[in-house]
Amino acid sequence: MDRIRIRGGRRLSGTIPVSGAKNAVLALMPAALLGGPLTLTNVPHLADTDTMAALLAQLGLTVEHDKQKGSLTLSGEATSLEAPYDIVRKMRASVLVLGPLVARHGTARVSLPGGCAIGTRPVDLHLKGLEAMGATITLDSGYIEAKAAPGGLKGARIIFPQVSVGATENLLMAATLADGETELVNAAREPEIEDLALCLMRMGARIEGLCSDRLRITGVPSLGAANHRVLADRIEAGTFACAAAITGGEVLLEGARLDHLGSVARILREAGVGLHEEHKGLRVTRLNGLHGVDVQTEPYPGFATDMQAQFMSLMSVAEGASMITETIFENRFMHVPELTRMGARINYHGSSAIVRGVPRLSGAPVMATDLRASVSLVLAGLAAEGETMVNRVYHLDRGYERLEEKLAGVGADIERVRG
Repeated sequence: MDRIRIRGGRRLSGTIPVSGAKNAVLALMPAALLGGPLTLTNVPHLADTDTMAALLAQLGLTVEHDKQKGSLTLSGEATSLEAPYDIVRKMRASVLVLGPLVARHGTARVSLPGGCAIGTRPVDLHLKGLEAMGATITLDSGYIEAKAAPGGLKGARIIFPQVSVGATENLLMAATLADGETELVNAAREPEIEDLALCLMRMGARIEGLCSDRLRITGVPSLGAANHRVLADRIEAGTFACAAAITGGEVLLEGARLDHLGSVARILREAGVGLHEEHKGLRVTRLNGLHGVDVQTEPYPGFATDMQAQFMSLMSVAEGASMITETIFENRFMHVPELTRMGARINYHGSSAIVRGVPRLSGAPVMATDLRASVSLVLAGLAAEGETMVNRVYHLDRGYERLEEKLAGVGADIERVRG
């Protein structure tokens, strides 16, 4: 099993290209089930994109993936309407095929995704939304079976009781082919939602209210071909911003957009990190030391839960104390014991953690538990004295493209140890 070895203490300097957004492309790919062909560019080469491609191929689409160029073309029409457990269990985003299949073909059978290392993420809002559009939902042997009425899905007004990115994406796609107008109220506002809507509009969808919490979709009979460039990954950009700050370095994040960071940008600035937008991207510097800042994860544009672990690593070497409160997922402090092995002073109870900054961290062998926890340990290793060995890095390969190569390119002493 691969590991990543880091010898810390080196200041990062240079340019890091930010890849296409994982969380965007995993919603864009199922959109090809609604029409096509759909060609996506700036597609990151990740384990999760490979999993989604395998699922869409099993459903009957033709998948042409040029990993060198970062392009992906999806064409054809689904010949199977079942997403099996052996693929869906690998990645929760697989449930995003449900809405498109029911909208275009009137029926779908998709495995329940179940839980994951950072807690359960139920799909009840997805199902209630489809029921509001006239679908009949049954659960059978661990599968969701959804069937539209004989005339297909109908437009509906759907009010989300809480913000859900996945449910917004699934129902947004379903609504594009529904009869009449659908309104999604309290919809998620992440940049990845806007990116999906822009792609669907290029395919012929009629959508209003982009960037707001109220989306209005007027159904059309069919969607067609489109080309779409995936937006830059704001979580990767935030991660590399923390890498620059934790090492006292300066990097240009090529392709990153400041406005996509939401509250992450404000919190980083309060902590002593300089962020300056330039023509080619976002320049990140550490100013006059790091300072402890309290933060609470919230739906976008609030502080992203996917940045919580990285920010905790940064705060572990900041002056003073910070309180980090996780409100989105349970079990998302599993990186804390590993950071404390490296000398971090962190106490947590329930959904809150108190981080008291220390002058330096010490390298140690550590174990990754999930995607963002994995990269938080890499960040800690960059700042630590001595050698850090991060085990179980297959988590990293789900969401970061060429991580060690990008960091080495700006001066990190980091390498992958094949095992």
